[in-house]
Amino acid sequence: MPRTSDSSNSRSTEHLLTARFRCPPNPAHFSLSGPLSPTSGYFQLGSGVICYGQCSSGTPAKHVTDPLHDARRHVTPNGSSSIPLPFDPLQIIDNLRCERYLANSPGGEQPLPANRLFRNTYYLLRPFLPVPVRKHLQRLYFRSRNTIPFPKWPVDQTVESVFEQLLVFAMKAGKISRLPFIWFWPEGAPSCTILTHDVESAAGVEFCPQLMDLNDSFGVKSSFQIVPELRYPIPDSFLPGIRGRGFEINIHDLNHDGHLFTNRKQFLRRAERINRYAREYRTLGFRSAVMYRNIDWYDALHLDYDMSIPNMAHFDPQQGGCCTVLPFFIGHILELPLTTTQDYTLFHILNDYSTRLWKDQIARIRNAHGLMSFLIHPDYIIDAPARSVYTELLQYLTELRAKGETWIALPREVAAWWRLRSEMELVPDGSSWRIQGKGSERARLACAVLDHDRLIYEFR
Repeated sequence: MPRTSDSSNSRSTEHLLTARFRCPPNPAHFSLSGPLSPTSGYFQLGSGVICYGQCSSGTPAKHVTDPLHDARRHVTPNGSSSIPLPFDPLQIIDNLRCERYLANSPGGEQPLPANRLFRNTYYLLRPFLPVPVRKHLQRLYFRSRNTIPFPKWPVDQTVESVFEQLLVFAMKAGKISRLPFIWFWPEGAPSCTILTHDVESAAGVEFCPQLMDLNDSFGVKSSFQIVPELRYPIPDSFLPGIRGRGFEINIHDLNHDGHLFTNRKQFLRRAERINRYAREYRTLGFRSAVMYRNIDWYDALHLDYDMSIPNMAHFDPQQGGCCTVLPFFIGHILELPLTTTQDYTLFHILNDYSTRLWKDQIARIRNAHGLMSFLIHPDYIIDAPARSVYTELLQYLTELRAKGETWIALPREVAAWWRLRSEMELVPDGSSWRIQGKGSERARLACAVLDHDRLIYEFR
């Protein structure tokens, strides 16, 4: 069963913060304050920070809407470098990123779509349903989703909150007021942005050159996820045309029928073909259809990175979300989570033809120094009103780039950077520190500064 990590070689709780922040080993270490509860459930780590797992200081709740025990109140300094915790940090973070908290949902232990009958019926009838009918059915299906309390709408940063609280505990125990670490993005960029395009129909294929023209007019390169089988014919010049213009190509499912993760045996057969297409297309990335996923099966995909897990999935057929705005490893695969609302959801489920929601999400993710990832389908911005909204988004993002507020990159560039950073180390250099490792010339030294019970990030 694949597990998540912040580096390819670190799975112990003691190295959890070092792996996340790429900081020197902290003299403080975590330990369990008592036997963990026999069952997992929901509890809080301070106000508004909802966790899922076992807990020794109180009984975890079965449902997130139940009264929640606050484990933060039971984290007490004992005057030594040991930090007794009433929970296992590694378990809690894995449960969030891997959506293990969905074990208490109707879908059971695996994060499958909440209503399998609806999904199967919908996909059977979808080719025969006019777009207005599809929109109406989807709005009915999703109408109660905006009341889901967890993950948080419109962006969930629980993983970031847990990591920062752990770092505060460690710095206090170690009597450290300033901790050097390797900044998250190259050249000290405050945040990162990727634009991705899932091509779902022949009309989308035909519109791709025009979409590339639009992106190029703002000096932005993006990735196109292609369905390799059955969905639409792929002209011989199509893939070379995308690659020749400096854009990226990735694999989008196998045939987009919504059944990639129906059962393990079928998935393994399809994964073999997906891997073959990845080699044929010379591509590194993958996204499943409709953001369906089962990360316990990802070991069969021979790809560098995946983009199929949303930060929060209130309006997706498969509920859940990884609750983080930064990349993370799932075994050998790096996950680049989708952290903003899809264009289809914005236009056709929320009926919002503006950038208001996107700008709100951008502000929240920038504040967390995270990855702003967008999914814009060529198929859904052919019409002028939708294309106008996307154009406004491009204008806003390039203004942020011009101000030095974000690094706009291709997904493969982000994945390559995150892998390099995961292997970098800080080594003593006189009275300061030096970043060591491949790609370190692009890395920047930063400091986490302890300000009472919160952290402030500064550059050296």
